[in-house]
Amino acid sequence: MSRLSHLSRLKVLVVEDDPLLRLDAVDLVEEAGFEAVEAANADEALRLLERDPTIRILFTDVDMPGSMDGLMLAHLVHHRWPPMAILVTSGHLRVRPETLPENGQFFAKPYRCAQVQEAMSRAAHMALAA
Repeated sequence: MSRLSHLSRLKVLVVEDDPLLRLDAVDLVEEAGFEAVEAANADEALRLLERDPTIRILFTDVDMPGSMDGLMLAHLVHHRWPPMAILVTSGHLRVRPETLPENGQFFAKPYRCAQVQEAMSRAAHMALAA
């Protein structure tokens, strides 16, 4: 199987409470050639991660309802699944690099789709190399 076909099988978990924004993010993920898995909040995301070890990239909004926000989710995911790439986004606040997990990247909304897709591709190639 080629590297490209391996790449297209990698899963990205999209965590966004706004259904329309989540749909846009899922489209972005699928247009980049990945399989998208959806969650509306951090609690749902953790349940999905526990059930599906094939998820390799987390793409989460910061501001959402539930037991934790996206930044707390990012740190918990980094602690429990250290190799997972983490992409964080927000339209309401700027996240400083030092507040992200070690392998995290921040994209302010509205983000440029190409930049997020490029970050996902880099993360996928690193996951395949590991």
